[in-house]
Amino acid sequence: MNIKHSILLRVRIAFLVAVLFVLAVIYKLVEVQMIEGDQWREMAAQNSLDYKTIKATRGNIYAAGGDLLASSLPFYKLAFDPSLVDDETFTSNIDSLSLLLSKFFRDHSSDYYKKKISEARQMKSQYMVLNRKLVNYQEKQEIQAWPIFRLGQMQGGVIFEKEDDRHRPFKLLARRTIGYINEDGVGVGIEGSFDDYLAGQDGEGLYQRVAGGNWKPVNAATDVRPVDGYDIHTTIDINLQDVAQNALLRALTTYDAVYGSVVLMEVKTGEIKAISNLTRTESGYYAESYNHAVGTNNDPGSTFKLASMLALLEAGKVDLMDSVDTGDGTIEFFDGKLKLVDEKKGGYGKLTVQEVFEKSSNVGVSKLVTEHFGDNPQEYVDIIKSTGYGKMLGFQLLGEGEPLIKEPSDPSWSGSSLPWMSVGYETSLTPLQTLAFYNAVANDGKMIQPILIKSINRANQPVETFEAKVLNKKIASDETLEKLRIMLEGVVERGTAKNIKNDYYKIAGKTGTAQRLVNGRYYSQQFYASFAGYFPADDPMYSCIVVIDYPRGWNRFGGDVSAPVFKEIADMIYAQNLEIHESFTPQYTAANNGTFPVIRAGRLEELNELCNELGISNYPSEEASEWVRSSVNNNAIIWQKNHDDTGLVPNVQGMTLRDAVYILENSGLKVSISGNGRVKRQSVGPGTRITKGGTIKLDLG
Repeated sequence: MNIKHSILLRVRIAFLVAVLFVLAVIYKLVEVQMIEGDQWREMAAQNSLDYKTIKATRGNIYAAGGDLLASSLPFYKLAFDPSLVDDETFTSNIDSLSLLLSKFFRDHSSDYYKKKISEARQMKSQYMVLNRKLVNYQEKQEIQAWPIFRLGQMQGGVIFEKEDDRHRPFKLLARRTIGYINEDGVGVGIEGSFDDYLAGQDGEGLYQRVAGGNWKPVNAATDVRPVDGYDIHTTIDINLQDVAQNALLRALTTYDAVYGSVVLMEVKTGEIKAISNLTRTESGYYAESYNHAVGTNNDPGSTFKLASMLALLEAGKVDLMDSVDTGDGTIEFFDGKLKLVDEKKGGYGKLTVQEVFEKSSNVGVSKLVTEHFGDNPQEYVDIIKSTGYGKMLGFQLLGEGEPLIKEPSDPSWSGSSLPWMSVGYETSLTPLQTLAFYNAVANDGKMIQPILIKSINRANQPVETFEAKVLNKKIASDETLEKLRIMLEGVVERGTAKNIKNDYYKIAGKTGTAQRLVNGRYYSQQFYASFAGYFPADDPMYSCIVVIDYPRGWNRFGGDVSAPVFKEIADMIYAQNLEIHESFTPQYTAANNGTFPVIRAGRLEELNELCNELGISNYPSEEASEWVRSSVNNNAIIWQKNHDDTGLVPNVQGMTLRDAVYILENSGLKVSISGNGRVKRQSVGPGTRITKGGTIKLDLG
């Protein structure tokens, strides 16, 4: 009996212990989950590991001569894991490290840094950002040699977190064409169109979450290194880009226009050597915000008359010496619903077909087209479209505007469509599409695709190259092409662009002035002014189009506004290209004292070549280097040394903007610009010690 009672007592005690144990476990679970849950979750998160993306370095974009247009420069955020440093090393070196941090960043005292680091070490922090200011690669090398940090990441605790910054050495030059990738990953220009190549392939690395929610790289053997992006080599000539953009900017400023575009292209290769798109901002300045040359459609206006003449000549309807009566300069179509007017008050009277084109007679062109194609407008449209004009070019950049040359089957076709189209309305074309058509006339009838990208490279090795595709081997017969070229030359010799005629070389082209279409309504006093053509006319090397939208003032026509921009670009090319001229100096490099041109400073090799071509005696002094400044001795120019790497602000007065920006930015200065032309004044005097990251303002004039 006693034995049975003893067994039952033991069972009851065991059961009670078990119950108490279960209750204790339940209580602890509740405590951990409900009471201490946040604390434990935070600790778990802080000590967790995860794989993070390691961004690849974006590829570079280069100009034709190897000039860097865009590059991702490496910058680093300086962080520290004070828990990794042994006590002896930390104690003996913290004062020196704190002093170096204070002197380098110049934002806090050495005591501040010592206190900040010591407190983090006491709290056993495994990650702290020492300063959020990014350092460049050279500065990183310097910091790695400091006390404690020289032991490396595993023993010295130093952490450099790499961040790439997209840098454009030439700032505003071709900025929209180069493009960008925004924060949402959406890109434009070359950056957007070739993002798959430029972006490279991201890697993956193991990171540890540390206090404060930060992530520290573990540098594990399993890390996958990123593959850097491909480099893009463009056809842009940085010198011609500078000339074109500045010429366009001067015209836009003069006429207070809404926007303007210029495209310069090699006739034979289709390579675009310069492309600029400037739009007036709310502040009244001009900036590259949209690629109008590629993506903006407009009624081209009178530049389309070249297509009308091609159709008339190719169909055998007219010859250059045939006559047409333009009367008093007005003509009505479609029961008076469309009235076309010539610029000359009272009209031109009787003109030859060639004169109709040279004087850009709306009456003459529309009368010829309706007379010969009125019964069969489809023939007119088919001839023009057979050239390739009015079709997509398949341009290398995204965003090409969809061209429109209306068909008679279009529901909106009316009795006014044919005469209206003949003079450049009821059509919708981009400047680049019009340039390709004019380039074909200059290129013996071969229409080729304009190209901007020459190759995609891995390091210096091309992995893919591009050449202009032939879009149409022959847009018209040789006879028609010869007549078109005669008319285009006549426009400059005797017609609406005779203001750009010169005695040194011939320009061929056509002016265009179209009323602006805004919200479906044409505005008679708002114009879209353009000039398209090529030069030298007898052996074409370059074709070019200039468009200026809504110029203000009395002279708002293509010949007055856009043609001079074309000529300024052509003059500069002609002056610099030894292959296409004998002796020519553009007006805007006129002598400053009747003897020497305005040559003040720049790169010795370029200035020496220019002076030799102009027949000016010049020679370098003994101390002359790559960058020089001119001084006059009797009837010769002596090149004096102008810039070295002594850490002092260089003298850039008299230099071109391109040269000045190149030198100053490579000296570690940021540059702001006002005005146009060469550097007239600089805000920080020559010889002043350079403050890295400081800003210098250049006044141009």
